[in-house]
Formats: sequence, structure tokens, C-alpha cells
Amino acid sequence: MNKLLLACLLLLLPVCLMAQQDKIILSNDDSIVGEIKNMKQGVLTIETDYSDDDLTIEWGGIKEIQSETFFLITLSDGRRFNGMLQTTSESHVNLLTEDDGTITVNRDDIVFLESVDKGFWSQVYASVDVGLDMTKANNLRQVSSRSNIGYLAERWSTDIYYNALSSDQDSVERVSRDDVGIDFKYYFQRKWFAVISSTFLSNTEQKLDLRSNGRLGLGTYILQTNAVYWNLSGGASFNVEKYDDPANDRDSWEGYLATELNMFDTGDLSLTSKIGAYPSLTESKRWRTDFNFDIKYDLPRDFYVRMGITLNYDNKPVEGASKSDYVFTTGFGWEL
Repeated sequence: MNKLLLACLLLLLPVCLMAQQDKIILSNDDSIVGEIKNMKQGVLTIETDYSDDDLTIEWGGIKEIQSETFFLITLSDGRRFNGMLQTTSESHVNLLTEDDGTITVNRDDIVFLESVDKGFWSQVYASVDVGLDMTKANNLRQVSSRSNIGYLAERWSTDIYYNALSSDQDSVERVSRDDVGIDFKYYFQRKWFAVISSTFLSNTEQKLDLRSNGRLGLGTYILQTNAVYWNLSGGASFNVEKYDDPANDRDSWEGYLATELNMFDTGDLSLTSKIGAYPSLTESKRWRTDFNFDIKYDLPRDFYVRMGITLNYDNKPVEGASKSDYVFTTGFGWEL
């Protein structure tokens, strides 16, 4: 009896596994059966039994989709749902949601999918890259690294990053820069979000032992499509600065206005730009600016090459420090 039961279970196992698979039909009528992992930046990733690597397909090249996987779904108007997908026509999709029933939307209004069937690790993302420069002249050695790790839930996300640069050469003082930050966002409906963040910067060019900055604000997505994300946020921040000379230490309250633009409908190339302005509320006529610009080119097997520039500006630095500091880096990396 036990052997008969085991045989039945083994016969039913493939059927059960197939019952959990998703199906997509491409514009050329080819069909793919597997498990959809996610769709972000206009590209859908699906895992199949017949391919060693996950397949990636442009969202605009999919004609039909039928899923039995539950997704975290984000629409271009900022609404967020948990549910499955079923195509009703080439331009419309039914969202079979847990809390709101069936909702019909335009396919192009779906800007993000993330499988929630796999638990915690399916919603973690991370990347790390390293750059190295060496020259015989002056015995220059420069190492740079950038890394981040984040988690995306239905209503909130968090992101932690660490960027570092160290440069040594003969007859010149060592140059170093360390930049650490953590961002927490809580998403409301219709594109709005609250943000809490902390950043920490150590910078020899501006004689900063440590600048600690905490921010609290409110933001909104101006654009949220399968080609571009653009958000704007603003609020208040508190700034604590420790310098080489303790006599220069200072604390201040600031306002802040920040914007981030992410463009990714450019094949394997993506561009990200961030800028933040910090007018002081407690120091007369002082203001600061932080600027970041990155270009990333995706390579096979989740590797990539990146080029970026970071700029910090302070119109009232301490005596002997530079008003501005910039870093230009290139790197080779891998992302999860």
C-alpha cells in the first residue's frame, strides 16, 4: 500500500509542478512556459526548465500573459497590488488581486512586477563593483568601490549603500573618501511616498572627519513608466559636522529638495542621476549640493560595467577646505 501511494505521488508530482507555471506568448506567437520572477525597467525575467539561464524579454514584446504566481504589482499611477495576471486582449490585463478583486488595466500601465511566492530573498536586490587605477608615475595606486543592498516589500522599501575611494602616490598626502547611507521609503497610493534617510560622509578634500545627516520628507513620482522613473522629494534635515580641527565642528538645520531620474529604455544601458540641494535654516546664506550621475552597461550573467561622477559643493566650507570635491570612477561589478 505504501509503495502504491508513493508511486501515485511521484506520478502526480510533475503535474503539480506544471500547475504552478506561468505562460507568456510573444508578439511572434512563440510561447514560453516557466516561472516569472519579475518585470522591472521594461524587462521581464522568466525561469524555465529548458534553459540554464533565466530568459529576459522586453515587456513590449509580450502579447499574452497568464500567471499562477502571485506578484507585487505597481502601476504607472502609483497604485500597488498583490495578485496574478491574465491577459484579456493585446492591450489589457486583468489583475486578480487579493483585496480588490479583478481589476482591468492597460498592459503598458504595469511598470513593476516582483514574485512574492519565494519569500524574503526574492525581494532582496544587491550590487557591488570595484575599480583599480595604477600608474608608474609617482607610484599612483587608487582603489574605488561601490555597493548597495536593498529590500522591497508591498508598502515599503529600504536601501543601504557604501562607496569608498582611496588614493596613494609618492610625495602627496593620502586622499580618501567614504560615503555611507540608508534610505527608508513608505509608499502611499497614487505615487506619493514618505522618506527617512541617514547619510555619513568622510572626505579629506573638504577636511571632513565625518558629516552625519538625517532627513525626513515627502516625495512623489513625476514619471513612472517602463522607460523612465523620475521622483521629487523635499523636507527637513539635521546636519552634524566633525572636522580635522574640532574648533570648526558645527551643527545646523537645513531644508532639502532632491530629485532622482532613472532612464533604462536604452537596451543594456541605463542612466541614473540624483541631485540634492540643502539651504541652511540656521547658518546665514549657507547652502550645499550633492550630485551623482551613473552610466551602467549590462553584461551577461548579471555582470556590468559602470562609469560615474559624484560632486559635493559647500559655499561656506571651513577655513583651508575646498568648496567642492568630485570623484570620477569606473568599475566592473555584479548584481543580484
